[in-house]
Amino acid sequence: QVHLVESGGGWVQAGGSLRLSCAASGRIFSIGAMGWYRQAPGKQRELVASMTRGGTTNYAGSVEGRFTISRDNAKNTVYLQMNSLKPEDTAVYYCNAAGVQMIGSLRVATYWGQGTQVTVSS
Repeated sequence: QVHLVESGGGWVQAGGSLRLSCAASGRIFSIGAMGWYRQAPGKQRELVASMTRGGTTNYAGSVEGRFTISRDNAKNTVYLQMNSLKPEDTAVYYCNAAGVQMIGSLRVATYWGQGTQVTVSS
């Protein structure tokens, strides 16, 4: 079993910054892609940013240039630096780990964190 533990959410005024962290724990052999999704009230969950094990990134257009994703493969940890935050960034942010292979297994699976609230006030 894999557990994703998120931290770093909170409240910030518009224009401010927050940094989210997500650490994956368990008997992990490798993780394909790690990323962040968000879900605002009444809206569908959407991709914010993701990064492959090799470092290829993908960003939602609405956060490009403001958010930066990074990861530490040795620590199975992914980060999201969020700058110039806007009220429309308010949502629950979920960590995602895809293509997770456990030690001693050839199977891969996807895991989600429980979410961390980010609130941006105007």
